[in-house]
Parts: sequence; C-alpha cells; structure tokens
Amino acid sequence: MASTPTGFHFGEDWLTAGKALAMSQGKMTMLLTDSTRKKVAASWKVVQNIVDKGHPVYGINTGFGPLCTTKISASETRVLQTNILKSHSVGVGDPIDSQISKLMLILKLHALAKGYSGIAEATLDRILWHIENDAIPIVPSQGSVGASGDLAPLSHLFLPLIGEGSVEYDGKTIKTAELLQKTGLTPLALGPKEGLALINGTQFIAAHAVKVVEKMHHCLEHADIIGAMMIEGLQGSVKPFYNELHALRPFKGNVHVAKRVKRLLKGSEIMEDHIDCERVQDPYSLRCIPQVHGASRNAWLHLKELLEIELNAVTDNPVIINNELTISGGNFHGQPLAMALDYACLAISEIGNISDRRIYLALEGNSPGVPKLLMNATGINSGYMILQYTTAALASENKGLCFPASADSIPTSLGQEDHVSMGSISGRKAMQVIGNVEKILAIELLTAAQAFEFRKPLKSGIFLEEVHKEVRKHVHFAEEDRIFADDIEKGIDLIKNLTILRAVTTVCEKEQISLKTKHSAEFEVY
Repeated sequence: MASTPTGFHFGEDWLTAGKALAMSQGKMTMLLTDSTRKKVAASWKVVQNIVDKGHPVYGINTGFGPLCTTKISASETRVLQTNILKSHSVGVGDPIDSQISKLMLILKLHALAKGYSGIAEATLDRILWHIENDAIPIVPSQGSVGASGDLAPLSHLFLPLIGEGSVEYDGKTIKTAELLQKTGLTPLALGPKEGLALINGTQFIAAHAVKVVEKMHHCLEHADIIGAMMIEGLQGSVKPFYNELHALRPFKGNVHVAKRVKRLLKGSEIMEDHIDCERVQDPYSLRCIPQVHGASRNAWLHLKELLEIELNAVTDNPVIINNELTISGGNFHGQPLAMALDYACLAISEIGNISDRRIYLALEGNSPGVPKLLMNATGINSGYMILQYTTAALASENKGLCFPASADSIPTSLGQEDHVSMGSISGRKAMQVIGNVEKILAIELLTAAQAFEFRKPLKSGIFLEEVHKEVRKHVHFAEEDRIFADDIEKGIDLIKNLTILRAVTTVCEKEQISLKTKHSAEFEVY
C-alpha cells in the first residue's frame, strides 16, 4: 500500500479516501490554516449581515423544510440553530462504527472549512478538538433518507457541541456532560445558520463510501490471489490471462486483473505440469476471472472517482457565495453517491458469487489428482461439502441486499423534500455485502489451500507458495472431518487482518519484483 502524506490542510488540500482514513487512524496531522480561517470568518460575517438586515434567507432567519416561509426574529436565530440539532436527532438502531463517526467529523470539517457555510471558527476548532482527542460522538445507524443531507445522523454527530448526546472517549461510552466535566470544555452557543450547516450534508453517506472503497479494495486484492490459488490447485489454464487476449478488449480492470493473476502464477511447477493435458478450456469461474473481477474493479474505480468529488464538495444548504449571493439549492442530495454505492454493492456481491462457484468446482472431483470433496476418505467423512453450503447462503443473502436503495424514494417534510436518495441505506448495505464476501473469500482460501496439497511434491511459484505457508501456520491440512467453523474463523481473520496481502507484499520486497500494472496507480486507495 502506498505511503501517505504527513499533513493535511482542511479546506485547501485535495481530500481522498486514503487521506481521510489516514487521519481517522492518527497517521496524518491536521491543520486549519490562517487563509482558511479568513475565508471562514468572511462567510460567517455575511450571515451576520443577513440577520442584521432582516432579509429572509432560508435556514438563517426562516424555519426549515415546510416551515421555510416562517420568519424568525434576529433574537431567536440562535435558539433556532440549537433546536434543529435537538429536533433532528431521531436516529435509531445500533450505533455505527466509531471510525465511521470519526470519518464523518473529518469530512464535515473539510467541507465547512471551504468557507461557504457561514460557520464560526470556534465551531470548527471544537470539531477538530473532537477528532484530535478521539472524543467520537455516538451516531445511530438508521434514520437518514439521504437528502437534505444525512440530517438525523449528522444531528447526533454534533449534539456534543451543545453539550448533549454521548461520545466514545478513553474506550468508554459516556454522556457529553461527563466529557465536558473531564476536559473543562463548555458547550458552544451556535450562531445563525450554524446548526443547519452542521446537519445539512452527505457525510454519513460519504464516510460509508470511504470505508467501502477501502474494504472493497481489500476484497478485490484477495480475490485475485485466492482465484490464482484455485487455478493452480485445479490446474486450470493460464492462457485466458494472456495480454494478447485482453488487448482486444482493454477494460482497465480486466487488463489489471489478468496481468496480476498471470504474474502470481509465474514459475509454478504445478502449472507447468498441466501444459500438455487434454483439457481444452476451463469453466467460467476460472477462465473468466479477468472479466468478472475486472468488471468489479471498474465499478470500484467509478465509486472512488465520484467519492473524491464529493469529499471536496460543499454539500450543505444554503450556500454563501458572497455578500450579494446566497443560494438555496440541492447540493445536499445524496443521489450521486447513492447510485454509485448501489453499483459497488452489486459489483462486490459478484466477487462472492464467482468465489462460491470456484469452491463448488473444487468439490466436484473433476480435476485429476484432486479427490471429490477435497478429502480421500469420504463416506465416513463429508470433507469440504458443507463449507459450500455456507458460501451459498452468504451469496444468496447478498443477492437480496443488492436491490438498489436509490431506486426508492419516499417523500418527507410534508412534500418539501419530495425526492430523496436513500443513499445512507446504499452505504450500509454495501458494507454488509462486503462483510459477507470476506467470509466467502475466507472459505475459498481454505478450499484452495486444501486442493493445493494434492499437487505435492510439485511446487508453486514464489507468491502462492508463500501464501500457502502463511495459511498453514493457522489452519492445518484436513485428513478427516473436524469442526470447520474454527477453520473458517481463522480464515476470516487472515482476510480481515490483511495477512495474505502482506505475505504477497513481502515476496515482492524480498525478491525485488512487482505485481504492478500500467493501471495500478488508479487502483490504489491512496
């Protein structure tokens, strides 16, 4: 994985998924520069002028949603901003992962620091304090419809600014009042427009998209390696991975995957032993790895490109352009990411589908030397038969989760918000599918490693030989039935902890060889 820069200037630097993740992990310093502070102060002053003049501007001196025609007096504008945080905190369900909450803070701070939101410097400083001190707000997972922004989750995210809500701090969940007592901080008094600026935006959707980009990337990297192991274990053909074929249909993802898999198989005695066999061609789950994995790579790349635009956008409402122009528009609408996340959800589900098919293929016993159900003494033993039941169940569950959330819209706010994106659901579903695919890939890893054993004493190439050794450190070859759930859990850990990816990277560094292709830079998270 590429190294990341050491510092980030909010409101000025170009934010990527990789940089956001680095900040959330404490690997990158963060700063609000003097030039950013000047822009923010200027935008804040415009809002004060609007209040002083009394000219009606949505959300500054009017009510919200269907109450946009209700005029709010200058003396009540501050109460309005506090009330909006309280009234919109209607989230339900389990809290989201604290890293996603922290990403929401990071993404929101970057958007507000661009100077189009009328936020106060003190508010930005307090958000930065929460990030730097890992005082991460507790945010329920359900309640956003993904237009007018992620209103409910963002409201919960910023309740601590006014002394309300709860946070995770020092490994414990505590009330904000206790946090303030521990740290000596006091609640903020939000100014005109600030409450609306805080909760209007797509940071819940975008934070999920950042994690989807990261975790889907890991799944795609694993899928190529494990797919190569299965090709070798079943002695498939390497010809479908030749550049001469993919030059005739040069989708970036296809070309990238084909070259990676071909290099992973290089130097394999097992593959050399297959050269003169009579088999003409392999089933699709082996032969079409570049086309299927590659299509999912292309979908990942599309999400990554759209996400970077969103990460560097201003998505609240209204937007303060200058003293003369304030626009109440729709930059908060989550549709651009909602549709891309639904596409990514389908794309990663397909990785699970084809992985399940390869597992089934390995059990059939049609590859010379590899016994049915991957065990010699079957009958009294069921072998690896039932592991595929689990992958079938997970793949089927994923198919149900692939229904696009963005295809639905239920009007809200008494019809003022009559088309919404449901992008928050798109993001949450994509994460569920990725979790299932990690489990499917773990089972394929175990299955491929078992098939691998029947090729001995022939050796693999240097990459897959190292991967196989790593697997065998944790999961032993199965000569008879055992509680395979234990093996599966170990396999899942190997996937989630990136142990397999590190094994391949170690070989690259040790042998001074590379798996990079001409498209590798595009297919990096950073």
